[in-house]
Amino acid sequence: MTKLPIRTVEKPWGKDVLPAPFTAPEGQRIGEIWFEPPTDVPSLLIKYIFTSEKLSVQVHPSDEQAAASGETEATGYGGKEECWLVIDAEPGATLGVGFTGDVDADTMRKAALDGSIEDMLVWHPVKAGDFFYIPANTVHAIGAGVSLIEIQQNSDITYRLYDYGRPRELHLDKGIAVSKGEVLAPALHKHIPDHGTVELASGKYFTAHRVEGVPDAAIRSAYPGPLLVIPRQGEVRLGGEVLRPGDCASAPGLDALTLPADGQYILVRAA
Repeated sequence: MTKLPIRTVEKPWGKDVLPAPFTAPEGQRIGEIWFEPPTDVPSLLIKYIFTSEKLSVQVHPSDEQAAASGETEATGYGGKEECWLVIDAEPGATLGVGFTGDVDADTMRKAALDGSIEDMLVWHPVKAGDFFYIPANTVHAIGAGVSLIEIQQNSDITYRLYDYGRPRELHLDKGIAVSKGEVLAPALHKHIPDHGTVELASGKYFTAHRVEGVPDAAIRSAYPGPLLVIPRQGEVRLGGEVLRPGDCASAPGLDALTLPADGQYILVRAA
């Protein structure tokens, strides 16, 4: 097992007070904590995201779209699918995912230019335990007052459609070309109970479970090889190395880990 190096990223929309076990350095607003992808699971990236303001309305292409447009050749990145598990939310916090109804490309462009696209999204009220899967081509935005774990394809291709007047580049042509103007499928949003083992995602690019206690046979069969582990409660061990909440590590397999009988952790593997 290798404990993954952490990259702490300051953002103007970040927080100066973070949920436990994290602490923001004095005078800094931390927006993201990244775990450097390991060589045995290079296709996945794990982040914590903390917001005090709304993030841009944005969209990501699929692998096929990134390749067809030349993005993959130019940047080295493919498309991006991702999922979010909310770990803390202030009163009134929301996530914008999908539209309230069908939206065509011309309407989406006009709405992006005049800002009304913000009001066309479905802003889901959220609390700790809410989970969203965000397929490529899904228009989305993270609202203010949210802390979440993001599991994603290791890609940095993001097309901003609207940014609340901030002086950052928009990508309307590329973004609208890959955006689906539709409602998020209800099956892609659920609430995770406080206790128990729950499947988070099982798709084309990654599988993820929130596991409580010692993994059963079904979980063991779902994770036959290299994986990532994210402790949420209790300690995960390999030999003399200890992982605690706030850490993330790679392991060659479940048998390499000593997992807490009275704790919780997230397992992730590439599909």
